[in-house]
Amino acid sequence: MSAPGRFVLVPTPIGNMGDITLRAIEVLKEAHRIACEDTRHSAPLLAKLGISGKPLVSLHDHNEVRRLPELLDAVRAGETVAVVTDAGMPAVSDPGYRVVQACIEHGLPLEVLPGPSAVLTALVGSGFPVHAFRFLGFLPIKKGRRLAILEESLATEGSSIFFESPHRLLSTLELLAEKHPQAPCCVARELTKKFETYHRGTAAELLAHFKVHPPKGEIVFLVSGEEPKKRRDRDDD
Repeated sequence: MSAPGRFVLVPTPIGNMGDITLRAIEVLKEAHRIACEDTRHSAPLLAKLGISGKPLVSLHDHNEVRRLPELLDAVRAGETVAVVTDAGMPAVSDPGYRVVQACIEHGLPLEVLPGPSAVLTALVGSGFPVHAFRFLGFLPIKKGRRLAILEESLATEGSSIFFESPHRLLSTLELLAEKHPQAPCCVARELTKKFETYHRGTAAELLAHFKVHPPKGEIVFLVSGEEPKKRRDRDDD
């Protein structure tokens, strides 16, 4: 029997193709096959890197369970399988979590490369506290649950980071501004791309801005929670 190969989770640029790492390029070139969230989306990046002739396999939320046994067998046979998503780190609000769980369950080698992350890029660029932070994925669709999570974030020390749809951002800001108009917020748009912007201010200020300038593109929404001193003072009351 051949020695086992390995799975490698390979982060890809979140916007600017120049952000691909040298190690990521090396792995993609040596991989026997590449599992892509969307093969049509990954093909231009691979072409830009001069990588061709590799078998590309679709691996997304709707086929991950069905496709995994085939990929596990390939790794057992000695293949290196690179896993990429449309942008950023696989498994973070993207396919890849089940791959990691399967590797752990079956004792197969797994590597996770560091690389581009919209979450950390937005956090640092926001100017909000970085000593404590949490990423909570996409905000809920239901307004009541959305507001509850936002209010919990305001009462939590550090920064809370969310993905948000541009079509729902106004609704989110309206919810927050109605109850907490002074809540410190940041809207990070189109990170690493040509029209990247950071909008920092209170919930009321950002609501006023985006009512006039409807948001477009991919958005990371951040809320800054209580400062440690304020929290201690409140707890002492």
